[in-house]
This record gives sequence, C-alpha cells and structure tokens, in this order.
Amino acid sequence: MEDCLSKKIEITVSEAEKRTGRNAMNMQETYTAYLIETRAVESQTEGQCSPPDSLWRRYSEFELLRNYLLVNYPHIVVPPLPEKRAEFVWHKLSADNMDPDFVERRRIGLENFLIRVASHPIICQDKIFYSFLTQEGGWKEMVNETGFQLKAESRLKALNATFRVKNPDRRFTELKHYSDELQSVISHLLRVRARVADRLYGVYKVHGNYGRVFSEWSAIEKEMGDGLQSAGHHMDVYAASIDDILEEEEHYADQLKEYLFYAEALRAVCRKHELMQYDLEMAAQDLASKKQQCEELATGTLRTFSLKGMTSKLFGQETPEQREGKIKVLEEQIHEGEEQLKSKNVEGREFVKSAWADIERFKEQKNHDLKEALINYAVMQISMCKKCLGEFHQAEKCRICKGFCPQTQKERDFRLKQLLMKAALSPQPPVVRQDPGPSASVSSALAAAVGTAPWLDSD
Repeated sequence: MEDCLSKKIEITVSEAEKRTGRNAMNMQETYTAYLIETRAVESQTEGQCSPPDSLWRRYSEFELLRNYLLVNYPHIVVPPLPEKRAEFVWHKLSADNMDPDFVERRRIGLENFLIRVASHPIICQDKIFYSFLTQEGGWKEMVNETGFQLKAESRLKALNATFRVKNPDRRFTELKHYSDELQSVISHLLRVRARVADRLYGVYKVHGNYGRVFSEWSAIEKEMGDGLQSAGHHMDVYAASIDDILEEEEHYADQLKEYLFYAEALRAVCRKHELMQYDLEMAAQDLASKKQQCEELATGTLRTFSLKGMTSKLFGQETPEQREGKIKVLEEQIHEGEEQLKSKNVEGREFVKSAWADIERFKEQKNHDLKEALINYAVMQISMCKKCLGEFHQAEKCRICKGFCPQTQKERDFRLKQLLMKAALSPQPPVVRQDPGPSASVSSALAAAVGTAPWLDSD
C-alpha cells in the first residue's frame, strides 16, 4: 500500500457545475461537470503551498474510465460509481438528477471513487487513470486508442458460459451467491430505511402543529402564557430537527449504496472466471475430439454413426497417402491444442490466484467500512434521541398546567383534555395542518392537534 497513488497525491472533487453543450447528434443537452483537483502530498509535508492541478470531467467520462478498468483488470473488484439517478428515495427527496442535493451527494461519491482507485495497489499505477487526473484534452482519444472495447466480452457470450460450463469453481459459485445475497439484503435495508424516513418525517413535523397550538394559546392566557410560549418553542425545535437528522442519514445510506453497487463488481469477476472456464473446457473438448480422429485414422477403425464413416461408404476408402497427410495435419493441430490448453490452464490459475487475493482485500475493506458506518449510524441515533428527549424535558419544565385549579396531575390532565375537546367540538372550520395562517382561530388550531397528543391520554 506504500506505493499507492493516494500516498503521493491528494485527490478531491471540489465543485460541481451545470453546463449546456452539444452531444454527438448535435443536439443541445444539459449536463453536470465536476472539478477534479490534485496536489502532491510531498509539497504539503515540506511546507510548500503549491496551487493544485485542476480539470473538469463529466459523469460519462467517469463511466468510460471504469469500463476501461473493468476490461483491462478483470480480476480486480473495480470500485463502483455513485448512482446516475436517485434510487431508494423518500417523498422529500427529489429524483431529478439535476437536483442540487443529489448533485452534491454524487460529487462526494465520485471523489470517493477516485480515492478508492488511487488507493488500490494495482490499478492506481495505470497510465490512463493518471492521465484522467492530470490531462484534460485528448484523454478520450487516448482511451479509445487502447482498443479496450474490442476486448470486452459480450453479454450473450457471458450468459452462454454461465449455463454451459460443466465444472464451475465452487469458490466462485459461492462468491456469486454471496454477491446476490449482499445486493438483496442491502436493497431491502435501503427500502425499509426510506419508508421509515417517510414516517419519521411525518411524526416530527406534526409536532409543529403542537408548537403552533401552544404559541397561539399563550396569547389568550394570563398565568400560563409564558409556559405555553416556551413549550411551543421546544415543540418547534423538535419538529425542525428532523431535517438535519435525515440529511445526515443520507450520508450513511450512500455508504450502503456503494456496497450495493460493489455486488455487481463481484459478479463481473465471477462472469470473467466462468468465461475462462468455458473456453478451457471447449479447448479440452476440441483436443479430445482431434485425438480421437487421429486414433481412428491410424487404426482404420470408424465409428458407426459418424461423418467420416458416411463419407467413406459414399466415396470409398482413402488412400494411405491421404490418410498419412490427414494424420500429420491432425498431429500438428493436437500439438497446438495441447500448447493452447496448457496456456489456458496457466492463465486460469493466475486469474484465480490474483482474483482471490483481491476478493480477500475487498472483504476486509467491506467489513471495516460497514462496521464503521453502522457504528456511526447507531451513535447518531443515540445522539438524536438524547437531543429530542432533552427538548421534551424542557417542555415538561414549562409547567403549562399551573394555572388550573385542580391540584393533582390526573385532574390537571383531565381538565386540559376537556378544554381541548370543547375546542374541537366547537363549530369552527378545520385548520389546515401545514399553515393555518394568521386568521385561524385558537380553537381551530386546538382541534387540529386534539387526539394526537400522547401526553393527553387519560389513565
């Protein structure tokens, strides 16, 4: 890890900018460009403050870079890009890919992608990746000149290999099942989290109604006015806190989404191994067929139902010279097939060795990252609960019932509930929950909140 590029340069995606340009079909399009800044780490340690090198890249160029890495490093679990369009959103989040909040989250994800690649001991040394960080003009042409598109395996061929391979490696089969399970579990977790966020947002925001009730109520009370005003303030603070809470939760959701997309990177490694195993089995089958043909020609024995047997019956037996010539050609093909099979065996063993080493590295990274993310999420939830509990304790200290004559707590609660029920049954128009407006009456605001306040339930 000491030779990683991340140890030598600092990489940041510092800014996102909305631009308008022309696409390949000469049609106007709107896209987002991202500013990549790189600065040498050595200059910072020596006390020099040199300006960073900077260039702009589109999301499609990030995609081109990752596709290049996938083709040229098939044994590597290539880090995924952040989502191009928002997934697992709840009602307050926008699904528009031009939404400022979504663009900001994607900027952070693209920076994380570059840091992941720069921290990898193998792909960080790639010249195309280094040029991506330092050379703005002519980079696309440089990538296309490598001809990586010609090396890419077609999806149809990969699907064919999946179903026709006879002796799959058990480790890669288990890894494929693991990646499917990882994707399924994380996607279910993100969907549940989106539903919980929707419900939690509603629970918090309804307390804004309570705050409005207490604030308007305080205007008509003499002895309880200050207490009601203070309680309304604490309810408003509680209702407003959900925005920061869910914004911080999105950070942890994005960390989970990264490993949701990592599952596809694991499957890409498995597909490449299946293709190599399929080619190896086809080469072995072809070699066995040629050896059998050579043996039949040498001994003069023919299979009952074979193309060779049918042609011999139709056109007569071959001459010894013809047979020897075919045997010689087959022997050359057998020799080439044996060399090819040996080469594929060596290539397969090297792929398995290097791929499994990188998979172990990925598992260690995944365990560390997810453990840290879940611990930080739990700490955030504990902090949130303590803060909300503190607001309720402060509201409790306001003693909003001290103006009532009854002295026991049960009597005070009953008297307060009677007052609210009376306000609810009065012939006033129902209040709009979001914004009752300055002309709404206190009784209508009370009617909106009655029945939903948990502290008003009688024993």
